[in-house]
Amino acid sequence: MELLKACDIKFCRNPRLDVTSCTNLPIDLVFLPAADIAAYVAEGNVDMGITGQDIIEETGLVVEQLLNLNIGRCKVCVQVPKTDGITNPSLLLGKRIVTSFPNITKRYFDKLAGSDNHGTSIRVVHGSVEAACSLGLGDAVVDLVETGETMRAAGLEVCSEIMTSESVLIANPHSNLKELITYIKKRVQGYVRATMYCYVAYNAPRDRLSEVLSITPGHTSPTVSTLEDSSWVAVSALVKRPDVHIIMDRLEAAGAVDVLVFNLSNTRL
Repeated sequence: MELLKACDIKFCRNPRLDVTSCTNLPIDLVFLPAADIAAYVAEGNVDMGITGQDIIEETGLVVEQLLNLNIGRCKVCVQVPKTDGITNPSLLLGKRIVTSFPNITKRYFDKLAGSDNHGTSIRVVHGSVEAACSLGLGDAVVDLVETGETMRAAGLEVCSEIMTSESVLIANPHSNLKELITYIKKRVQGYVRATMYCYVAYNAPRDRLSEVLSITPGHTSPTVSTLEDSSWVAVSALVKRPDVHIIMDRLEAAGAVDVLVFNLSNTRL
């Protein structure tokens, strides 16, 4: 919802309905479970969607991945009981594996074995996968790991990483609305990039300008303006969000004053 708002995609949704029309763009919005979105985009009449790369890999559906959204980052991992001390996933061939990703899991163990004749049992469950080992259903699990907190609470540890995943903007490769898809993608891309940067503005002594500009070179180039006091200049530039506090400290040490940081709502970079 935050992403749609930031892209100025306006709508009024009836909580009882999964479909609503946008009030300022010629699009309809359909609210679906993430696991189903790739299918509707690939094989239905939905032109664009947002889902996880793990879902796309699991379903094997053909969609166009337009843009990584830098949200929902996680890993699909083989996890084993910590007390077993298994670090080589080959030792799990022929064992019982519990997962909600049967296709990803089968392909992984087929590749590991070099064939599809390895006797590994893959059991599918749709919730609480991490409990499978302690409850005697499996010898290992294949599941998502984000922070690892749930995994560790269940007494599990990562034995092998299968893939990384995050939310992505996808499109039907056969859609006849390419121009509108590109238009929406630019709005979403502008928001995603806005979350990656901050806008910093400050005043600095003119005789230390080269030093402060080396700290904030900007995305293309910083903006430098002359102040009423000609011995000072005003500088503004884009900086990467994770670096903003270190940059503020360095600017202050270099003589900059009145350092301000602004969040961005959207961009066209």
